[in-house]
Amino acid sequence: MLALSIASAAAALAWAYLVAGHGRYWRTGQRLPRVAGDPGRWPAVVAVVPARNEADLLPATLPGLLGQDYPGALTVVLVDDRSRDGTAAVAARLGRQRGGRALRVVTGAPLPPGWAGKVWAMAQGLAAADRADGGEAGPRYVLFTDADIAWAPGALRALVRAAEGDDRDLVSQMALLRAATGWERVVVPAFVYFFAQLYPFRRVNDPRSRTAAAAGGCMLVRREALRRAGGLAPVRGALIDDVALGRLVKRQRGRCWLGLSAQLVSVRPYPRLADLWQMVARSAYVQLRYSPALLLAAVAGLLFGYAVPPAAAIAGLAALGTGSAAAVAAGAGLAGWALMSLSYLPMLRLYRLSPLRAPALPLIALLYAAMTVDSARRHHAGRGTQWREGAASVDDGRDGQRGASGR
Repeated sequence: MLALSIASAAAALAWAYLVAGHGRYWRTGQRLPRVAGDPGRWPAVVAVVPARNEADLLPATLPGLLGQDYPGALTVVLVDDRSRDGTAAVAARLGRQRGGRALRVVTGAPLPPGWAGKVWAMAQGLAAADRADGGEAGPRYVLFTDADIAWAPGALRALVRAAEGDDRDLVSQMALLRAATGWERVVVPAFVYFFAQLYPFRRVNDPRSRTAAAAGGCMLVRREALRRAGGLAPVRGALIDDVALGRLVKRQRGRCWLGLSAQLVSVRPYPRLADLWQMVARSAYVQLRYSPALLLAAVAGLLFGYAVPPAAAIAGLAALGTGSAAAVAAGAGLAGWALMSLSYLPMLRLYRLSPLRAPALPLIALLYAAMTVDSARRHHAGRGTQWREGAASVDDGRDGQRGASGR
């Protein structure tokens, strides 16, 4: 019991730091910067949409992007990454029906060595936009977005207003992920919570901080900042393209901003636990840079931070009266458990879920630990990482990447 009491006290102190001093990662109020007014002239934007086997989702998402209430010029380039479900035809039909905004559908070329599939599709969209510009300066901004993101009418206007008014080279918003089924309600809010814990948004948004990240569903980047960084070639093999792009821009002293959005919604369904497991496991070991040492540290950190407090609280309460160690274990365990539960409440509120789910966060963390271990197992078994179902798997880092990645 003495060892458990010491561990629970240490965990409680760790949670006190996380809640009070870790960039206030648990708060969900990081919304677009407030600026004085609209730009004097709305800059041109090209939106690049990588798409692979997205025919079912495009009718729910592409019309919203094409129908943006944006005063400036907007061109949408959809890159069909060798889909087998008629994605290109569906996109072209939706473009004709919508009218107004220009839509270009580009047929993706075979994946060259060293490129991750999604980044290659993004690069082809950029190249198509450059060819359309005829060598001119082209749009001031490029918007990288995903085929599963539904855009509210004024979302792009708000993005550009923030980028121009707050002088940001990269403005990224994390869309609300679907949380309709039972397993989605369990896993999805925790997914966003853990991401924010790993990359506290306030630190990303602080030019003095080295923390950098972005959310792949919505990344508005100044073309000049992208050119200054060397385009997408420096991150061509990135399996987690959004974080890689955020780091690339910030390394060039670019001003970045990352936050949450209620105007962007992912409509991609993850109805079964297996689907959500695949979503997490395909990139978890990549995030750890394929390092067994980092894997061990990550799993140990999850167990220490999330499992020790409730285990100590239960064991300490059961052994109350047997000595001071039990009292310390119970008190510190309850304190750590309470702090982690309180830190989860804003995310549950964002997803309109009951606060009674908060004390179950340790169980969800254990589930994520299992997904992370499975991600490493898949890597060493040669199953690699996939962008979308049916994509060729990447080679796991030994022989160069052959497939695709995306969140």
